[in-house]
Amino acid sequence: MNIALWIVAGVLAAAFAAAGLMKLAQPRAKLVASGMGWAEDSSDAGVKAIGAVELLGAIGLILPPLVDIAPVLAPIAATGLALTMAGAIVVHLRRGEGPGAVPAVVLLLASAFVAWGRFGPHSF
Repeated sequence: MNIALWIVAGVLAAAFAAAGLMKLAQPRAKLVASGMGWAEDSSDAGVKAIGAVELLGAIGLILPPLVDIAPVLAPIAATGLALTMAGAIVVHLRRGEGPGAVPAVVLLLASAFVAWGRFGPHSF
């Protein structure tokens, strides 16, 4: 189970790091043009804040247990990312983007799995 948790955490970290860096590096108008319609309803600072949260969460999933310094931060990061995805689901559903919520649901479930495993029976 430990290997499965590491694999899921690694995939989550890669996905959230990529998404976070994209939100931090590109202007909001370009994100809207590339299909992220939700960014149209957010401020520039709001989009950058979401990107920073995603990037920090990705780092928190991997770095603390990897260097064995405060490994309890990994399940805390997973919980924070799950809550972030819960917010994303709400935003997509309010905008009438039902299919747009599917990736957020998958990321929420994967984050919740890592949080459950690392807080519970397979903690560090």
